[in-house]
Amino acid sequence: MRWYAGSDHAGLALKQHLVGVLRGLGDTVEDVGTHGSASVDYPIFGAEVGRRVAADPDALGLVVCGTGIGIGIAANKVPGVRCAIVHDAFTAEMARAHNNANVIALGGRVVGTGVAESAVATFRAAAFEGGRHQRRIDQLRELERTGGA
Repeated sequence: MRWYAGSDHAGLALKQHLVGVLRGLGDTVEDVGTHGSASVDYPIFGAEVGRRVAADPDALGLVVCGTGIGIGIAANKVPGVRCAIVHDAFTAEMARAHNNANVIALGGRVVGTGVAESAVATFRAAAFEGGRHQRRIDQLRELERTGGA
């Protein structure tokens, strides 16, 4: 599996840990930053992961900031991205199975490493169920296409 990962300073430690976990599972992970503890702006890294995932439909994305909220919003501004802010394995599974999420967002100040590992592993293993959920994904794509008008 191929991943793109990004974080701000508040999510750096958790992102680095999860990148190691994914690589340990044999996945390819391109870490787009940040790589240091200096304060940085999360939209830069959320959007970069979003752009890369949107351009590489077989890839998944991982974004981490303090809460997962800001960087998740930034990733979702990129057309083609369905980023889910998750807090545990259940929300991660539903994000993939029902929402066909292609980016997972976590909060480095909210979720512990054990829970984050479980969430990412579940997200990685889950598959989109399609069926009635496809209609909703199509509606999301239409909202994206029209700008919500």
